[in-house]
This record gives sequence, structure tokens and C-alpha cells, in this order.
Amino acid sequence: MSLDAVGAALDLDVQKDTAGKRLIKQFCTPATPSVLNGGGTRNLPSSDSTSWAQFIDYNQRDVEVELAIHDRLSSFPIPEAEWDAYALDQRINDTGILLDHTLADAAVALDDQHRAATLARARELTGLENPNSPIQLKEWLTTHGCEMSSLAKADVEAALESATGKVKEVLELRGDLAKSSVKKYQAMHNVTGTDGRARGLIQFYGAGRTGRFAGRLVQVQNLPRNYLPDLDQARTLTRQRNLDALELLYDSVPDTLSQLIRTAFIPSAGCRFIVADYSAIEARVIAWLAGETSTLAAFRDGKDLYCETASRMFGVPVEKHGINAELRQKGKIATLACGYNGSVGALKAMGALRMGLAEHELKPIVDAWRAANPNIVRLWADVEQAALDAITTRQAVRLRNLRFTAESGILFITLPSGRRLAYVKPQLGENRWGGTSITYSGVTTGRKWGRLETYGGKLVENIVQAVARDLLVHAMTLVAQAGHKIVMHVHDEIVIDEPEDSGFTIADACQLMTTPPDWAAGLPLDADGYECDYYRKD
Repeated sequence: MSLDAVGAALDLDVQKDTAGKRLIKQFCTPATPSVLNGGGTRNLPSSDSTSWAQFIDYNQRDVEVELAIHDRLSSFPIPEAEWDAYALDQRINDTGILLDHTLADAAVALDDQHRAATLARARELTGLENPNSPIQLKEWLTTHGCEMSSLAKADVEAALESATGKVKEVLELRGDLAKSSVKKYQAMHNVTGTDGRARGLIQFYGAGRTGRFAGRLVQVQNLPRNYLPDLDQARTLTRQRNLDALELLYDSVPDTLSQLIRTAFIPSAGCRFIVADYSAIEARVIAWLAGETSTLAAFRDGKDLYCETASRMFGVPVEKHGINAELRQKGKIATLACGYNGSVGALKAMGALRMGLAEHELKPIVDAWRAANPNIVRLWADVEQAALDAITTRQAVRLRNLRFTAESGILFITLPSGRRLAYVKPQLGENRWGGTSITYSGVTTGRKWGRLETYGGKLVENIVQAVARDLLVHAMTLVAQAGHKIVMHVHDEIVIDEPEDSGFTIADACQLMTTPPDWAAGLPLDADGYECDYYRKD
């Protein structure tokens, strides 16, 4: 949040001077030579003494607002463990990660060439000046018997199922043009230092509600997945700028370049990447918090969670490649969609219909999952009630290893680690079903300060993701204390830049990741890992 937004949110007596933008532009940016500035390219204080005095007042006011914010927040000191986590985060960001600029630059050049050829072919087929324009293209399609209200990816794919001839080729070209394959390569070029490393890619506490990290600049938290079986070959051809071979060997050049984005992150000279990733961390954490013993036992025994869930849902044995294997998919999507009080809408958002499930199957799947996970269902209600009780009674409420308190107009949820989640100015309201809801002040989807609504399932989601974040920080701390260099972390995954001759193995990395902190007794952790010469999804 900006300084003025923080001041307004805290309702401070002193607020930021809104005239600052004009004054900064006047005195801090190059100016057009004029009589007032003596023909120079800067406006000096002597050119406008009145505005300069206002500029001094503006800067003084900024300091006053910052001091007022400090005073207001001093009642809520940051725990020492969080300062340690912040210091580790800064070391990781300052170290940075090496980029393969030969690959990145070649990808941008190849995309330009391919895009130009694709546009030329689309113009040839349609006669349009700009066949990439949705308005122009929809009109052309309508005149050729293919009326479409939208050219979104899903709509184009649906239309392709019945399209033929010229219309089919135009839709295929549209799909190719719509793929954004090089923006991240361009971002890499923009953020790289003189030593070829990108820094500042991870923001500490980027997700304000849970404290999870966020991607910045290149946005490493949202990289396209790679599924090509021959990444080495695709990388080599791209680095050689061999467009003809790429077009011959792969269905889509933009898609191929997208899949190679991960591979532009490379180890330092003489090093290899060791990548270690928590396995089903949120499912483990929510089962641990809820005391869902069947799920915890399945994790401890190394069983397939989705098979075990499906087996409990439908009351029959389920094996991944054996008996009742077709039920595993239902167990998987139910686990992913229903854990935070999700219902039919959550299943649809997860792609249940695209996976082949029928509409009439969705509600029974939700009901079966909830019946198979009664303690998680109970956790939603218990957490919501604990929050309501803390808000209304102003008394501390203990719920197993969580603590709910209302202090100084803030609802705090103390996590097992001791870190606290904060919900500012909590109030009780009425939800759309006529029941009691919890509202609080926060940053809305429009990036404005306003009222937000929450409920038991959403609070559980915040808690689970926050606990998973604390586990990741603990794991990174152990890895760093053991003398290993973390250069990046993505969601629940750590990327270690390790000398080739160090003797440190994948198993060693996973052992560090699965060493639980004292506050997580009984939580069965597991991690998988792999080595690579460039970053990729295993």
C-alpha cells in the first residue's frame, strides 16, 4: 500500500500531502528549458521559491506520517523469528539467480519471427488489416458461418471442434497469436544485473492475509508448466534460433517457448540445481489441524491420498492403476476443491466438467467428500465460532493449537508457530443466505481499502496456507544453516544452487525439508526432489 493509503486506513490525525506528485514532477524530473528555469533542464529552487517551500513542507509531512504509522503499529511488535525470516529472504533475493540470456534473447527473436509469419498468413486468409483484433475477426467469422460472442481460449477451442477449412485454420492461427510466450523473457532482460543474475524476484509477506511470499518482476510463482518430453532438444534449437526445426518438430512454437521459460533459470558455474518440494502440504496441514486421523494415517503409511479419499467416499477399495481406478480422479478433484468448504461451484472452477464429470455427479461428490472427512467439516464451523466468540465477548478463545483474540480493534488468530494473522476492525454482518457473517477492513479486489467478508472455510484456508508458509520458512532456515545456497523458492518448493562436487544429495535436501519444527509435532511431512542443469518441473 502507498503511504497515503496506509495513513487513510489507520485513520491517522496527520495525512500525506496530496500535492506531492505535482511538486515531485516540478523539482525532481527533467524540465523543458524556459525563461523561468534559465534555459536549463531542471527547475531549481530559485525558479519558484513558493513551490519550493511547499516541497519542503511536503517532505516534512511524509516523515510525520511515517512516524505516526510507527507509533500506531508499535503496540504490535514483529516477532524476532519474523525478522530472522526477513533477513533470510533478503539474502536469497540479494544472491539472485543466474539466467540463460542466450535462451531468453533467442526466444524473443523467434517469437517475433513466428508471430510476423502467423499474422501474414491470417491477413492472407481473412483480408483483414488486423486479424488479431477481436472485433474484426468476430465479424469475419460471422460472415463465414461461425458466429462467436467471445474469442477466449476456451471458446476458440470449442469452435475448433466443428470448424472446417479456412475457418478452422483462422481459429488455429488465432489460438497461436493469443499465446503470450515471451513477456517473461522480456522481463528477465529488464531485471538482470551486470553479472547476469536476476534479483528481487520474491517479495516477503507478499500475501498480506497469510504472510506467504509473492513473485515479483518475472513472477516466478506463475510460470507455465513444462510437459515436453525433449526439453534438452527444444532448448538447443531455441538457443540456435532454429525456427524451421521448431516449427517442424513441435505443434506450437509459442507453446514450446512458454514451456522453456522455466529453463531460463540456470545454476551458477560449477553448480547444479537441487529442487525439493513439499508433497500435498495443504492436505497434510488441514488434516493435522482438524485431527482427521484416517488421512493422517494414510500419509504416515505413504499411501496415495486421492485413492484413500475416494475409498472412504465410495466405500470400496481404490488403487491408482488397479481396482476402481476410475474413482481416483473424483477423490482428487474433491480433495482439491472441497477442503475449504467448497461445493459444486468449487468443483466447476477446478475443471470438473472439463474432466468429464457430469453436472448431476457434482453434488454427490461434495456430500461424499464431506462424509469422509467429518473432522475437517467440523473445523470450518469450529474456527468460525471461535472467531465470532472472540469478536463478541472480547475473551481469548482456544481451539486446539490455535488461539483467537480481539485486541485494539483487531481479530488475531495465533498460529501454532506463534505468528499471528490479523483482521482489522472485525464486525458481524449478514451473509447472502441470511446467516451471521464476519466482515473486516482490508484491501479489496479493486486495490482499495474497504470491507471484506469471511467465513469458516475461508478462515481455515488462511490458517492452513499460513501454517504451510511457516513450515517453508523453517525448512529454508535449516537448509541455509546447513550452508547451502537457496536462490529461489516457488510456492512450497526450494531451489538450491549446489556445487557439483559437494556430496549434498536430493535425499539430504528432502530430509531437511521434512524435519518438523517443535510446534508441528505429529504433522507427517514428506518431500520429493530432483537435480537438474536448468530449472524445470520434474
